Amino acid sequence: MNPATREKLMGVSVATLCSALYKRGLKNQTIQDVRPVRPKGRNMVGPAFTLRYIPASEDRNPMTVFRDPKHPQRHAIETCPEGSVLVMDSRKDARAASAGDILITRLMVRDGAGVVTDGGFRDAMTIGELDMPAYHHRPSSPTNLTLHEAIDINVPIGCGDVGATSWSVTTTASSSFRRKLPTRSPTRQWR
Repeated sequence: MNPATREKLMGVSVATLCSALYKRGLKNQTIQDVRPVRPKGRNMVGPAFTLRYIPASEDRNPMTVFRDPKHPQRHAIETCPEGSVLVMDSRKDARAASAGDILITRLMVRDGAGVVTDGGFRDAMTIGELDMPAYHHRPSSPTNLTLHEAIDINVPIGCGDVGATSWSVTTTASSSFRRKLPTRSPTRQWR
């Protein structure tokens, strides 16, 4: 992402961005029913890097899957590019966590710009203390394996009824819901 673009988006309200996108015919750009774990007083801006969950299957999701460093949840944390926002599709189901404080802390240490899920986070109080913006639906204690199977990374997903792709930019303000700002698509340039 162009640093000048990032800097401009850091100073623009999300409401203004939504109006500008609406004027250009983009009506579905708000991730619904998510909120900051703890407001940070600044916008969160960065290219989207995605993690997709599907409904869990007990025969495929024992705790031992976490031993595999290529497990999609772990792999997403370790491969999310610096300055990107990890966007997780948890199918709007916060009954089990999308991630916890250990993984989100690792994402922050790796210089992620932030994280958003339409599900919930474990250890939400600890995540709220981190210096990285994090958005979710609500806290959730059960491990993701009880309901969610991490299946794929950096593919088009739905998060809070909005599409997220690798050519999207995620921007939020601590006082409002997050928005998806398309920067370009394979067939059209955005100005």
